[in-house]
Amino acid sequence: MSTQTPAETELAELLVESLNLEGVNAADIDPEAPLFGDGLGLDSIDALELALAISKRYGFQLRSDSDENRRIFGSLRALAEHVQANRTA
Repeated sequence: MSTQTPAETELAELLVESLNLEGVNAADIDPEAPLFGDGLGLDSIDALELALAISKRYGFQLRSDSDENRRIFGSLRALAEHVQANRTA
């Protein structure tokens, strides 16, 4: 497992908090593991809730119709990089 950067740790904590992931420790999320399917096991509803939480905290919208979503939500690391590049707050 790779070590989380500070931005990844912050986002992992938001992810666990906003999705009420019981039994998941934010620090234990592998930043390179998939968020969906075999990885963390998130689903499309989780993606919508996470996008809303990101919008509230970081001040930008993740569009549900974006062709980039599969890449953006591919892993904690990919999501953190996207957030860092687009955040306004």
